[in-house]
Amino acid sequence: MTIESASRDLVAEFKSRRTLRTGSLITTVFGDSIAPRGGTVWLGSLIQVMSDFGISERLVRTSVFRLAQDGWLQSTQIGRRSYYSLTDEGRERFEQATHRIYGEPASSWDNTWCIVLLVDLDAAAKDNVRKELRWLGFGALSSGVLAHPAPDMSDVDVTLRRLGVADDLIVMSGLTIRNEPGMRKLVQASWNLNDIHERYESFVIRFRPLIDACGKSTDVTPRTAFLVRTLLIQEYRKVLLRDPQLPGELLPSTWNGTAAYQLCRNLYLAIYRQADEYLTATMETADGPLPPVGSGFMQRFGGLDQ
Repeated sequence: MTIESASRDLVAEFKSRRTLRTGSLITTVFGDSIAPRGGTVWLGSLIQVMSDFGISERLVRTSVFRLAQDGWLQSTQIGRRSYYSLTDEGRERFEQATHRIYGEPASSWDNTWCIVLLVDLDAAAKDNVRKELRWLGFGALSSGVLAHPAPDMSDVDVTLRRLGVADDLIVMSGLTIRNEPGMRKLVQASWNLNDIHERYESFVIRFRPLIDACGKSTDVTPRTAFLVRTLLIQEYRKVLLRDPQLPGELLPSTWNGTAAYQLCRNLYLAIYRQADEYLTATMETADGPLPPVGSGFMQRFGGLDQ
């Protein structure tokens, strides 16, 4: 099987789904392709590339309008053309997601936990903090205690400031004295690792034909590379953002997340350049084609220039 035929199967499977989450896919396109290249795009360009995924112009327009209403995007009108870009809050959220999606898994752990105590907050504020910190991988040890063994503290600080509760919470560190079976039971109770493990397995099965095809030949058209790269990150992101990304010491001995990361990284490395060629040829801003990628882009997955 060639990568072209494997990609056709991949896109056909995506199009056949009963519900196409257009807003989610547009979010992936912005985060993976547009944000690292200036963060702004003409709506017409977006409509054009989304049509290859079986998504109509009407659905694209409706979805970007909703993303704007939700504070992710903002629009600028120049003549008869609409240009969409990330809001400050949207850019902040994308940067947080970027750290998780493209970052290397933690290789070591010092047994330290970050513990957040939900005190002196009303019920609505507590719910918001739980939701946002769970998105960063925190688990609930009790109704008023959230914890994570290795969070990105800069992301935690940004989130608490954005929620306006940075001065109202107690954030502590704790040390695991003994890493006994009881700790693993606590982890299983706080995070649904079995479900995540199975989702990673499904991801690997879905994309293994593409990485196998790349091993035989890296001859892929720019359009195909963009389709594959987008769906690769879309499906990986859907699982990864459920994953608390715990240290290896707390994970099952056979953890599918490791294989999923390696597959995603290797396939991305194989096709990202060709996908960027497609973006340069098809995506427009008010000043012309998308600008070149920023330096941070090349740091994805531990370095794309290796």
